Amino acid sequence: MAKKQLLFADAERLYVIDQCTMGDIASRLRIHEKTVANWKEEGDWENKRRNHLSGKQAFHEELYDFSRKLMQSIKADMDADKEVSPGRFFALTKMLPMLIKTKDYEEIIARKEKEEEKKGSGSITEETMRLIEEELGIR
Repeated sequence: MAKKQLLFADAERLYVIDQCTMGDIASRLRIHEKTVANWKEEGDWENKRRNHLSGKQAFHEELYDFSRKLMQSIKADMDADKEVSPGRFFALTKMLPMLIKTKDYEEIIARKEKEEEKKGSGSITEETMRLIEEELGIR
């Protein structure tokens, strides 16, 4: 496999799956950040990252929905004085920590995306603009 193909695949995985910044990828793979930016466009990594994240969110929603239905069925059986198998309780107790971990992961990814947007936007915040105007005596 050619060096570019190998590095391209590694860079794509770091960007899409591991949610690394382009600077981090360039540093880790010892390539220029402009190369990473070109590969990002060439490979449509932004779209792949979005799809990956939406898949993670869909999993969280499905897991939550399934856990809720299982909990409701256990409660209904208990209310009807029916015997509830220990396996159903066990399954529910195993799913609850997974819900928390999945939600925490999604929050970390969302935070990283916001940081990336701020870095990439290049726009000046209102607070920064106000400080500049004060320093220059404009108003």
